[in-house]
Amino acid sequence: MVQLTSDCFAFGGRLTRIDEALQSILESLAIKPETEQISLNRALNRFLAEDVIALENVPADNNSAVDGYSIFFDDLNETGSTALPVIGKAAAGRPLNCIQKRGEAVRIFTGAVMPHGANSEDPDTVLMQEDIQLENEKVIIPPGIKRGSNRRLLGEDIVAGTRVLEAGMRLRPQDIGLAAATGKALLSVRKPLRVAVFSTGDEVTDPGEELARGKIYDSNRFTLMNLLTTLGCEVEDIGIIPDKPALIEKAVASSFQQRDLIITSGGVSTGEEDHIKNFIEKTGQLLFWRLAIKPGRPVALGRLKGTFFIGLPGNPVAAMVTFLKIARPIILHLSGAKDIYPRPLIGRADFDYTKKPERKEFVRVKVDENEKEGLVFRKYKKEGAGILSSLVFADGLVELSEEATRIRKGDTVKYFPFSEFGI
Repeated sequence: MVQLTSDCFAFGGRLTRIDEALQSILESLAIKPETEQISLNRALNRFLAEDVIALENVPADNNSAVDGYSIFFDDLNETGSTALPVIGKAAAGRPLNCIQKRGEAVRIFTGAVMPHGANSEDPDTVLMQEDIQLENEKVIIPPGIKRGSNRRLLGEDIVAGTRVLEAGMRLRPQDIGLAAATGKALLSVRKPLRVAVFSTGDEVTDPGEELARGKIYDSNRFTLMNLLTTLGCEVEDIGIIPDKPALIEKAVASSFQQRDLIITSGGVSTGEEDHIKNFIEKTGQLLFWRLAIKPGRPVALGRLKGTFFIGLPGNPVAAMVTFLKIARPIILHLSGAKDIYPRPLIGRADFDYTKKPERKEFVRVKVDENEKEGLVFRKYKKEGAGILSSLVFADGLVELSEEATRIRKGDTVKYFPFSEFGI
């Protein structure tokens, strides 16, 4: 379960900057996620719990990088061609079954172990088959070959005993392949974060049901559950909870004991029917509430008897933006991830925009490439926090700092592609 090392969080009437809130929370979250040993074919997208140390050298022997002929470089004439007899063959997995002597050549294929020589002197160079001629079982070698050409050295890629993968990284296909290449069959990974999700609101109904007047279909819950799945979480769907404090309390009470995190959408604003904030203050501890972010100012961050709680806004765009920028770093931190923040790109705005100071804003944009200007960002035609179609239009988010008040077409801006969030 999640624990906080300190209960001291600033909270007041002013809007708290999201960077300040995240720093306070991340510094105070002390967790010990459980780990498990899993096979390589189950390790994709899991978070590595401990460093991976190479068990073997890669490659394990000197070997050939091409199809050709293994020779001793010192046998070559410096000015003219050299003719050497071919005395055997080495293929991948089938090394030469005898010693290669000076003055001899061996037919060798890509990946085959370099033959051993006599008196600790081994052949050191491989000739590509395209560069030589074969006459009467001899190779005719032109001058100009460099010593060591087309030979891979033992441990050239990885040296046994070195760290090849670092704890906290999210395992990609190439990472798993590297672990396999060093001889690892099992990896120690964090167990998935256990997250419960529900939506609140008398107006919300599930897709597929009849849409009565005044009702809306619940899109947030499905967006959030799938966002959590991309982060490797184990997700429990609690469903839709009406705007009744007793029902909200019952839903949370049934979840927090066996969950590391609870995420909701809706019910965190200042209206009389927005009960989530009041519930957290009554039964747990509200750490932050009014954050300086648009879209999505009302975000409730707190804890309930050891389980962390994130209450996101009800507007669909606000729910997704605040998840990506606030909930996601917290989730990755709790999951044991090393890198929790996305990397931005720099480009130019293809729009004019004004904003209030002291609030960080995120503008939904599509990317165009311009040969002269590089990346150019085109804003969606509508700006409302309820315009879910804007997120389908967009490739990512342009971030406008708290200090910025006006963006003009052509200004340099910071851009976060959705691909950096794993979506």
